[in-house]
Amino acid sequence: MSGRLAVVGLGPGDPRYLTPEAGETLAGVDALYGYGPYLDRVPARAGQSRHPSDNREEGARAIAALRHAALGANVAVVSGGDPGVFAMAAAICEQIETGPDAWRALDVVFVPGITAMLAVASKIGAPLGHDFCALSLSDNLKPWPLVERRLDAAASAGFVLALYNPVSRARPWQLGNAIERLRRQLPDTTPVVFGRAVGRTDEQVSVTPLGQAAATSADMATLVIVGTRETRVIARPGRSPLVYTPRATAEVSV
Repeated sequence: MSGRLAVVGLGPGDPRYLTPEAGETLAGVDALYGYGPYLDRVPARAGQSRHPSDNREEGARAIAALRHAALGANVAVVSGGDPGVFAMAAAICEQIETGPDAWRALDVVFVPGITAMLAVASKIGAPLGHDFCALSLSDNLKPWPLVERRLDAAASAGFVLALYNPVSRARPWQLGNAIERLRRQLPDTTPVVFGRAVGRTDEQVSVTPLGQAAATSADMATLVIVGTRETRVIARPGRSPLVYTPRATAEVSV
């Protein structure tokens, strides 16, 4: 009997952001694996086993799920947002590449979800309307000097930046460092969007000029979008502002 493994994106949190495909997949599996708070978003169903684990146990979680699927079970691993964006899809692929041949024979599918940068952008306008890139500020899996080089390169090249994993209890200083580096490349008027818990009941979205941006405005539930020199803010009396990056831009000589 051949097993099946689905890597499923749950979206930003609220059930209305879960895609129909993701919902159908989760309803039909024998077992669920994932970070505990993410598993809590999935309704309990009779006959399904649940296997929660800590946020930093991605490798062990992937191995456990693959072993279970290799026994012939229909297994799902869940991720917040999209599983392919700083999440479990890469961890699963890594273990399949280095693991036993039986894992390569599994039916493996990846079910997309709405990632945080898209959810936050949708609440404020179109900050990702032109070229952009996503960068994780976590140095758990890469050295911080590499993060700094990528921040410098992206800002100097004119990319809008979506910053994932901006701070945590164990990493309280990275976002402040990143903001200071970006100020060397960008005007103080550059819009910065802080989107916290988008899609949940405690959602908060704010816009701040880079010159006034503070690391204390973010936590691990926050996605930060840093605009470019072209990114605009449209003030709307009595309403939230709109932030957008025009699709057309002037050519810059280097």
